[in-house]
Amino acid sequence: MRGKRAPKRKILPDPKYGRVDIHKFINHVMRKGKKTLAQKIVYGAFDIIEEKTKQDPVQVWEEAVKNVAPQMEVRTRRIGGAHYQIPFPVKGDRQKTLAYRWIIEAARSRKGASMVEKLADEIMQAAKGEGAAVKKKEEIHKMAEGNKAFAHFAKFG
Repeated sequence: MRGKRAPKRKILPDPKYGRVDIHKFINHVMRKGKKTLAQKIVYGAFDIIEEKTKQDPVQVWEEAVKNVAPQMEVRTRRIGGAHYQIPFPVKGDRQKTLAYRWIIEAARSRKGASMVEKLADEIMQAAKGEGAAVKKKEEIHKMAEGNKAFAHFAKFG
């Protein structure tokens, strides 16, 4: 690696709920710089969640992120000409980033309906511990569990 690590940018809270994490989620939903569209999608999904569950949508969303955030992940490392999948614990920021990414990916991969409805459904399912995003987390955990034998390679590097 050359040069310095890029500094972390300060993200302002979102306009509706005043929370930085929701604004980060909106940024993940955003495509091609269209932030207002991303905000409409997220806030629309939150409205649907509130309508269907009669609960605070932010709490449902937090529960979904908590259920999807992985504790372990595998990274490929080359040792002595062989490639090993080595399990590593996932740190806080990366946990949330992966959770956001997986929830959005799962929502986008659903068929039919608008993105607002697909995102709302995926968040509600993830909050219950179901859905494609939670399944993805479980797959990653299974891979990490299956490759536990290579954990001793983690201390190199």
